[in-house]
Amino acid sequence: MRHRKIQNTSVAVTELGFGAAVIGNLYRETSDQEASAALDAAWDAGIRYFDTAPHYGLGLSERRLGAALRGRPREEYVISSKVGRLLVPNEDPRGTDSDGFAVPDDLRRQWDFSRDGVLRSIEETLTRTGLDRIDIVYVHDPDDHWRQAADEAMPALAELRDQGVIGAIGAGMNQSAMLARFLRETAADLVMLAGRYTLLDQSSLDDVLPAAQEHGKSVVAVGVFNSGLLSRDKPTPGMKYDYQDAPADMVHRALAIAEVCEQHGTTLPAAAIAFPYTHPAVVNVTLGMRTPAQVEQNAELHRRAVPAGLWDQLRTEGLIRSDVPSPAFPAA
Repeated sequence: MRHRKIQNTSVAVTELGFGAAVIGNLYRETSDQEASAALDAAWDAGIRYFDTAPHYGLGLSERRLGAALRGRPREEYVISSKVGRLLVPNEDPRGTDSDGFAVPDDLRRQWDFSRDGVLRSIEETLTRTGLDRIDIVYVHDPDDHWRQAADEAMPALAELRDQGVIGAIGAGMNQSAMLARFLRETAADLVMLAGRYTLLDQSSLDDVLPAAQEHGKSVVAVGVFNSGLLSRDKPTPGMKYDYQDAPADMVHRALAIAEVCEQHGTTLPAAAIAFPYTHPAVVNVTLGMRTPAQVEQNAELHRRAVPAGLWDQLRTEGLIRSDVPSPAFPAA
């Protein structure tokens, strides 16, 4: 699988990444065996970028990912994790985590973007994964913590990067406006952009993507299916869009895009994976994958050629913004 370099760093990631939130039991339980099999399938498919976080299953995702990767050649893969949520003992457990993961709630998340919090979080991630280093570290969802994240977390991460302890640093969020600030105002090398540069939402063309180009920085795109609406050849009512039931007009628009995809000999999910690469700042698309079948399907979708004429027709019909660029170096 082709690699792309994070600008101004020594880190290169495969075009397709493995998002490990789901193997942290996101929404439902996944067995150790199923998680391990999914990670083995990802490796066999040529995926060499793996993203996790303490938040995902209260550390379960990091433990499972580390167990699967520890026997692999360390120089062959890139792993990212995140800081901003420390895991601390839960003084009032109710039995199950209340933040979307099917795990016991013996721990709880504690927001902390301080220098000490960042150093502690990285050390605990290394302990959980059993790995010798983390290649990329993102500040995670600092929506309500801009000042501490910008003034304390990012300088701490920059110091570790400059010492060679970390290869690249950035921020990961569901919004684009603050990510643009990280690119413009901090030492971030890249951002993880969730759901804001997709076939249904190109709002990051107004902030994050121009900032990345202007400052020579990179973007990892996640949430490219917008919570599911773009994940099937033919969207149907009741599917999710940005974690909620999709509005009727959004379903109608997704169906219209699907029809154009069919005319060009491709499918809606294949186009959804290929779309972020229309912008030159995007170096990777990372997808959450729970099972070997999902890995194999997504790897196959990524390999499919999506004709450039598809983007031209979608622009002409007003189904994507007119300022969506044509890819100079398309995914394949």
